[in-house]
Amino acid sequence: MTTAEIIKKVRRIEIKTKGLSNHIFAGEYHSTFKGRGMSFSEVREYTPGDDVKFIDWNVTARFNTPFVKVFEEERELIVMLLVDISSSSLFGTQLRSKRELITELGAVLSFSATTNNDKVGVIFFSDKVEKYIPPKKGKGHILRIIRELIALEPTNTTDTNVGLALEFLNNVIKKKTIAFLLSDFVSKPYEQPLQLAARRHDLVGIHVYDKYDKELPPAGLIQMQDAETGEVKWVDTDDKALRNHYAAAFEAKNKYCGQAFRKSGASLLNIRTEDDYVKVLQGYFKRR
Repeated sequence: MTTAEIIKKVRRIEIKTKGLSNHIFAGEYHSTFKGRGMSFSEVREYTPGDDVKFIDWNVTARFNTPFVKVFEEERELIVMLLVDISSSSLFGTQLRSKRELITELGAVLSFSATTNNDKVGVIFFSDKVEKYIPPKKGKGHILRIIRELIALEPTNTTDTNVGLALEFLNNVIKKKTIAFLLSDFVSKPYEQPLQLAARRHDLVGIHVYDKYDKELPPAGLIQMQDAETGEVKWVDTDDKALRNHYAAAFEAKNKYCGQAFRKSGASLLNIRTEDDYVKVLQGYFKRR
């Protein structure tokens, strides 16, 4: 992809996702994710019913009448995106590929965070951490993230390791953060690092998948390539036993993913490439 093509795509995604963030998600995001604590705001005169532990004794002595400290929620948060850019994410047969869906979701979440004056960072991963963008604020920073979401390619196509990305998150981000893990979860086992990350952070998994990840259509003899190993095979998709095996493999992976997230206490959303992800995200924000 040329630089001009990347810039054009960045602009198109910015227009679409920034509008969604400003007009649809800003309120839901703000109310869903709370600040880490309370910070001092001002003092005011004591009124009956105020908690006496908040009396400011220095101001009270100065004016010879009781004053209390007023606190407000600390709104600034750190939002981390853990983005799967392994080759399996390039697959897609419906409205968009899994990678394109991940890109739009990442952009929407980034703009929602920056609208609320939060910092955003990204961990791009495949079978290793491909790139780390530390959390920062600002439109220029968000546009850089979108550019990388569009253009960054994995250095090899061997595998996906969700657990490694979660371990990296735990090592580089010491404060509690909101972490969105965007992947198709075609990965090595990740249950233990998921549990540790969920204890430290407010973790939300977003499982993206295509209709034909789940079921193989009966289309006769076709040539198929494993996106991550590069292996090419001729497959008879009219073979019912083969289609059943294909569906069972997806269900096994899906079951492991659901159980791992439930056990960890983290949230998990499932979004297909043809789904209206706006409704899925809005529904999640409102349920929390």
